[in-house]
Formats: sequence, structure tokens, C-alpha cells
Amino acid sequence: MLVKQESLKDKLKEVFGYSQFRGNQEAIIENIMAGKNTFVIMPTGAGKSLCYQLPALAMEGTAIVISPLIALMKNQVDQLNAFGVNAQFLNSTLSKAEMNKVKRETVSGEVRLLYVAPESLTKEETLDFLKQAKISFVAIDEAHCISEWGHDFRPEYRKIRGIIDNIGDLPIIALTATATPKVQLDIQKNLQMDDASVFKSSFNRTNLYYEVRPKHNTKKQVIQYIKKNKGKSGIIYCLSRKKVEEIAELLKVNDIKALPYHAGLDSHVRMANQDAFLNEDADVIVATIAFGMGIDKPDVRFVIHYDTPKSIEGYYQETGRAGRDGLEGNCLMFYSYDDIVKLEKFSKDKPVTERDNSKLLLQEMASYADSAVCRRRQLLHYFGETYDKDCGFCDNCVHPKEKFEAQEELVLALKAVVQTNQRFGMDHLVHVLTGMKDQYVDSYSHDQLEVFGAGKEQDAAFWNSIIRQALLFNFLEKDIENFGTLKISEKGENFIQSPHPIKFAKDHNFDEEVQQEEEKEETQASAGHDAVLFDMLKALRKKLAKDMNLPPYVLFQDPSLKEMATTYPTTREDLAHIAGVGMGKVQKFGKPFLELIAKYVEENDIVTAADVVVKTTVNKSKLKIYVIQQIDKKMDLEEIASSKGITMPELIEEIEHICYSGTKLNLDYYINNVLDQDRQQEVIDYFMSATSDNMALAIKELGTDDYTEEDLRLMRIKFLSKYAN
Repeated sequence: MLVKQESLKDKLKEVFGYSQFRGNQEAIIENIMAGKNTFVIMPTGAGKSLCYQLPALAMEGTAIVISPLIALMKNQVDQLNAFGVNAQFLNSTLSKAEMNKVKRETVSGEVRLLYVAPESLTKEETLDFLKQAKISFVAIDEAHCISEWGHDFRPEYRKIRGIIDNIGDLPIIALTATATPKVQLDIQKNLQMDDASVFKSSFNRTNLYYEVRPKHNTKKQVIQYIKKNKGKSGIIYCLSRKKVEEIAELLKVNDIKALPYHAGLDSHVRMANQDAFLNEDADVIVATIAFGMGIDKPDVRFVIHYDTPKSIEGYYQETGRAGRDGLEGNCLMFYSYDDIVKLEKFSKDKPVTERDNSKLLLQEMASYADSAVCRRRQLLHYFGETYDKDCGFCDNCVHPKEKFEAQEELVLALKAVVQTNQRFGMDHLVHVLTGMKDQYVDSYSHDQLEVFGAGKEQDAAFWNSIIRQALLFNFLEKDIENFGTLKISEKGENFIQSPHPIKFAKDHNFDEEVQQEEEKEETQASAGHDAVLFDMLKALRKKLAKDMNLPPYVLFQDPSLKEMATTYPTTREDLAHIAGVGMGKVQKFGKPFLELIAKYVEENDIVTAADVVVKTTVNKSKLKIYVIQQIDKKMDLEEIASSKGITMPELIEEIEHICYSGTKLNLDYYINNVLDQDRQQEVIDYFMSATSDNMALAIKELGTDDYTEEDLRLMRIKFLSKYAN
């Protein structure tokens, strides 16, 4: 294979403007130019793309780059074209004429890098024309997509090796930013690259600050966070297109330059939004995970995960888009176990192996969020890298949790691994330790073991934490051959023989943290609002409620009145933005309250603090409109949920949002089939005499023997629709 004589460093300076290589780049490039198979594991922002771009320019022929995303291809081709390099892509966005032009230029040797999607490679016409071209090598970007054990598995990626063999005997460079030892093994095996030179860079991004917060007032927290980082570039990741649209709209109405990005947008809009972000016409992009792969924007200062990601690999890759210039990079994740439960439901229709793999990845994600151990230590351990200290630069290091003496518990956990013959994963070990019988415990007679039930004084969450920390501190290790299985290490065997005092960190209890936050907010609210105005608003509410023969909370609840007494809304729009109000309530009850506030503001010469209100968007989502229309047509609620691919609890939550924003809904046609009139009246009477519409109190008062939570939530909607809207 002929190589141009000029030195690689000259080429690096001439084309890309760099005078030095970073890390392993030079060794990787020399390896691929020597015609050897090459496997590169390098974190996001460390310069992976240069590892195939430079040899493509230094070698004769065209390099094929297999890439999973159109956005990624466009971004890299645009950049290379700007450097004066003839790079092109072949994908569905091109017209027939444009495709033919790219093929002609490739065959004539003008194109140095040709980006192709794996799906395009399977087409016979693509293979035929590639056989006519002089191909220098094949680069497989985002190679983790090959592995069914990874976070972004794509079946078409597993066909790549056979396709390359069809084109010719070509050297391969496979690159990924996220590969656990198990995934690495799977990639090499599938690509028949067992003999490949492996270049593995450290996964440690020292400039990134990792933080996890519980999901609580998340929208308010996000807006405050972005306003505190005014003018800085950031990405917010959401799991659904609907949530992307909602958050982008919310940011816009709060005067933040934000744009949405997801696969459902028209391709021109999507590209325009991406370009606006790259060109600094927008500060924030709100996106599904499709955004950012290969996007070379060095100055992204924060990455926020509004929803919990599906895996640590995905999380690491997405956070890696922050601070690629080595400067400030903040990674904030909002976590709720409800997100994990929802994601598990999404996997329920997948094949068994894929479903089990997905569940294990989600368990790892939940463990990362819950754990109070140094975040960096956890991330690096996950990717098979040892990090023997606390980083001092993550939330768990800056705000350390309490530690406890864990010697006895660690010995028990290690013995459970040994006594079950090192053939099981965390769930089974926890069942054995807590004395919980299941089909596996029974079939393997593990209820006969010495350790069975020895840890029943503690719950499953406690033992999960002990086993996780045993892994992190290398008393246990993962079995690479058997996904999810844990083995004891030499260090673990020594600990069983000679135990010694050891301290482990107590996990986060996010439910408790949310409760404390709510109490703190309540205290602040009680101290922060205008007490005189609050009393006047309460008196007005009491008088109006008495005139209407309604409980006062039906008009407005106390938190809404306190917010009115803090922000002094004087227009219908301002009042509609108060939490728990909405335009429906403004129209029904708002006029006297607005008159009272306006008079009070004028008499006391108050400057209203409109800037402390997080403005909410009027939700015009298609789902809401659809739900309202179907309820008007008296469509069965289960059918509405099924037609939109959501669960009944999710549908009821959607209906509650509609109701709380002031829209009247008539669910009698459905409720009458579930509850008789006497029981309906009992619930209506309860809400009429109750001091609030709190569901937990309703369940406690009315009991679960006679009513399900679903019954009571539907009746609350009926009650509020009738009296509050």
C-alpha cells in the first residue's frame, strides 16, 4: 500500500492546523497506515476522528467511514470541506443526481473520505460501485453499536464484517468512546479482529464535574441553572420527543435562546437548529440522544440530563460533549427511580436476551445515581479502569455522605458469592442474603446455604449497596464471559480469611432528600411571602368559597396563594403562570383576586417581582388535544391509553394536567361503569369536606379495600372538573 512521503506532522499542521498529536493519535495512525487492524477506545473529545481522517489524506484511495447518524456525517463532512478536503456522504438525504455525482468522484479517486450508513452498505448498488473504487481502509465509527451487550445496539452493525469482505481485503479501524471490557470483547469477536492492535486511552475527563440531583421542581431548577450560566452553551437531554418540545418551549418563554432537536423534526429544521447551536445563534439545544454524536463543539459548558439515561455508556458519552476544550464542563443529571421503571416498561416487548441486557444496564444506571461513592471512581471502574482515590470534583466528594462500619456485611456478601459458586449476579445474591425464595434459589437449593437469610435484618437496597461497593473496591469483579455474573477477586478471598475494619458510604435516599427539600421550601415560602397580602387573599378565598358553598382549596390552594403573595401577579397571564392555577381557574375565580392584588400593589407602592416566576407554557401538545377529543367522544380510557402506547397511570396523569390547567372534562361515562352512585357520592362528599385534594390523605381516609388509587384519582378529576373548572 503506497503512502505519501511527507511526514504526518506536516500533514497535521497543513490540513488541521495542529503542531502536535494528542495521546495515542500518532501510534494509531501509523498502525492503520501499516495496513494493520486497529481498535481505538478513546473518550469523547480526545480526538478520535483525526485517527482515521489523517491517514485517509496520507494514503492513496478513498477511506470508507461507516457512521450511524446523518447529523454526524453532515457535521464531519462540513468540517473537512472547510479544511479543503473532498469528503462526501452517501445517505437518504441526497437526490439520485447527487448520489451519482458522489459515486463518480469516488471511483475517479477525488473523494478522500466517504461517509456511509451501515444500512446503505447493504444495498447491492453501493457494493458494486465500491468494488470499482480504490479503497484504502474502512473506519467503523461508534463501534459499540455492534455489541448486543452495549447501550446502543444496532443489528445492521453486526453485518459489517461480511460486507467488508465482499469489497476486498481491507484493514479496519474500529473506534468507540464507550466500551466496557465485555463490549470490547464482543466488538473484536464480531469484526474478527482478535489480532487487532488495541489503543485504549484513559476514560478520565478531569475537567468534568459530575452531579446527580433528585427530580424535584425540575423545570424550575433547570431554568435557574441556565440563567446562572447565562450566555454559556449547553445541551439538555430528554428521553422523548414530546419532552424535548415541551422543555425547549418552556426555556423560550423564560427568555432562554433554546431550540429542539429530535428525529421527528423535518430534516431541514433539524439541521438548521444544529447549525444555530454550532454558530452560537442558540445557547441551549434540547435533544434526544440522537444529538451530539461526532458534533465538534468544544465550548459546551454544561450537559443536563432531564431524564435518567438508559445506561452508563450513554450517560458517559453524552456528558463527554461538555468541555471538550479542556475547560469548564458541568454534568448535571436529574434522577428518579420512576424513570428506571418507565424505561424497563419500554423494553418489555423486546426479545428476552435484549430485555435482560437492558435491565442490567438500567440497574447499573440506578446504582450510579444512588451511590454516594466518588462519581469518577464509579465511571472509570465501569469501563474497566482502576482509580484508587476520590476525585474531590463531584457532588459525592464535595458533599460526602455518612460512612458506616461494613466489615461483617462485606464478609457475608463475599461468602454469598463463593457459596453460590461464582455463577450469579447481584439480584440472586441479594435474594440469598435476605432469605428470599424464588425459582432459582429453590432449584439450586441455595436455601440450604450457610449464608441464606444471614442478612435478613437489612433490606435489598442495603445489600445492593454493599455488593456494588465490594465491586468498586475490587473485592469482587465482573465475569467478562458471562454478562452480569460476579466473581470473587484475590483481594476478596484474602478479606474472608483476614477481615479488617472497613467503612462504606451510605447510599443517597432521594425520597428523603426530596422531603427535606419540600420542608425547606415550605419554611422559605412561609418566610418569603408577603404575610399581610397572604392573609388578605385567604380571607377573600374563604368569603368566596362560602358564597359558592365550596371548600376553599377548590378555588386556590395555599401554595398558590403564597406564590401570589410573593410575585404579585396583576394580569390574567401572570396569574395563570402561578403553580396550580392555569387559565381555566383564572377565568372562573381570578377576577376578585387580581383586583385585590392590584389595589394592594398600588397602595403599598410595590415593584412586582415578575422575574422570580418560572413562566410555564400553555401546553398545546397533540396528546392533550387527542385525549380531550376522545373523552368528548366517550372513548374507553383503556383504549385511549392503548392507542397512544401509554399506561393507564400515565393517561390519568395526563388527564390530571388537563384538569388542573382549568379544562372541564366529563368522565361519567367511564366512572359509572367502575363505581356505583353511592360510592361516587361518598368520594365527592369526602373531597367536599377535606382541607386539600392530597391523594395520600384520600387513600388513608377512604381505604384501599373499597377503592383503588385509580378510582380515587378519577373521582378527584370529576370533583375538580365540576367545582373548580
